[in-house]
Order: sequence, then structure tokens, then C-alpha cells
Amino acid sequence: MRPCDLEKERVIVFHDLPLGQVGRALRLLEGMDGLTVLAGAGPNHLLIRYSICEYTLEGLESALSSQGFHLDNSLLSKLQRALAYFCESVQRRNVAANEPDIKSQQAFVKVYERHLHGDRDETPEEWRDYK
Repeated sequence: MRPCDLEKERVIVFHDLPLGQVGRALRLLEGMDGLTVLAGAGPNHLLIRYSICEYTLEGLESALSSQGFHLDNSLLSKLQRALAYFCESVQRRNVAANEPDIKSQQAFVKVYERHLHGDRDETPEEWRDYK
């Protein structure tokens, strides 16, 4: 997987009420390392950029909800949100699965060296060169 696949640009859509949510969320998220936050195209949109190794959309949105922010709950927003959550979850698991586990590899090599795995030729040495 290329590193750029792990960089995400998402839009968080807030509910119309209460007013001023985007500005408050922008100020709240601005100081976080590895997170770029900009005002979005619409009045209730917040554009965020992050690496899924550090953040997830689900984590960011649940943190905002726990701080009293209200996200847009239209059907389209819910579907987009669910798809993003799922994709990021799968990508994070795949990245974790691709990290090499050196200790288990070394243990496997030792077991393989000691195991009779059938690649030994039982033919006596003098018969091998017989033609």
C-alpha cells in the first residue's frame, strides 16, 4: 500500500442548529498535530486532512459529538459517514497486518530448521551418483 493511500481528506457536515458550530469546531481541532482543518465549501462544512494511522473520521466525529456538536443526520450524510468508517477501519487493520512480526518469523525459522519436513534424500550417498 502506498503511503498516500493512508492520507485522507474528508468533509464533516454539521447540522444547521446551533449556529456557529463550524467556527467552534475549527478552533477546537486546529491545534491537533497531524490534522489540517479548513472551513469547507458550504456554511456547515468543515474540511479535514489526516493520516488514518493517527486519526479516523469516526474518532474525530465521535469526539466532536461528545463535546456537544451536532452532525448532519440526513440519509446521504449517514451513508457517506458509514462508508468512510468502514473503509478506514479495513485500511487500519490491513496496515497493522502488514507490519512484520520479526519474533514470530524467527521462531518459525527455528522450528522449520529442526522439523523433518521431507526434503531429505534417504538414498545412500554412493547410490546417488550411480549411472
